[in-house]
Amino acid sequence: MDDMTLQARVMDELVWVPNVDTAHIGVTARNGVVTLSGIVSTLAEKLAAERAVRRVKGVRGIAEEIIVRPANAHKQADEEIAERAVKILAWDVEVPGPQIQVKVEKGVVTLTGFVTYQFQKQAAENDIRRLGGVTGIVNLIELRAAGVSPAQSEGVHEMIEEALRRSAELEALQIRVEVAGPKVTLEGKVKSWWERSVAENAAWSAPGVTQVDNRLAIGT
Repeated sequence: MDDMTLQARVMDELVWVPNVDTAHIGVTARNGVVTLSGIVSTLAEKLAAERAVRRVKGVRGIAEEIIVRPANAHKQADEEIAERAVKILAWDVEVPGPQIQVKVEKGVVTLTGFVTYQFQKQAAENDIRRLGGVTGIVNLIELRAAGVSPAQSEGVHEMIEEALRRSAELEALQIRVEVAGPKVTLEGKVKSWWERSVAENAAWSAPGVTQVDNRLAIGT
């Protein structure tokens, strides 16, 4: 696929996303790498644009240069953002709020602490994304799940491969899975960034996994 065609497909996908204002986002493509630029008012809009690009077939990489600049009417003090962040984490039943600490500096929220599962770490980040005034997130939450013993590794390996085979979005035959204790390594080839993400999420869903090394290449 040539660069102009890829650029057009990305722009069409962005127009399709209701919470992205394409009037303020620029798109260029070169050798399969898409560069996003411009200014948006919320972090959620920036991340929605990035997710849209990852869904487009032919995208091999993304250079993210979008700047989050809240409108003057929506700028909020760091203290207010921190208070709202603590509350939203406490309300989320998927997040063990007392185990997570929040720091805010110039609109950038840093999350620290520990959780048992990857989905809890991701849920905490998703909660913060929805807050107004946030310009960035640094997720330093640690995973402290019970490790996988050598005797359990084979079972985890089979669970992940079965999950990949069940997914209608993947051709699992091109994906190789290796399990070493709590670490899972994915190798092989997928057709898009979206498939790469689906495979990684399947690996994270296995019990005891605290690290996923995603080496999947994108190609046809």
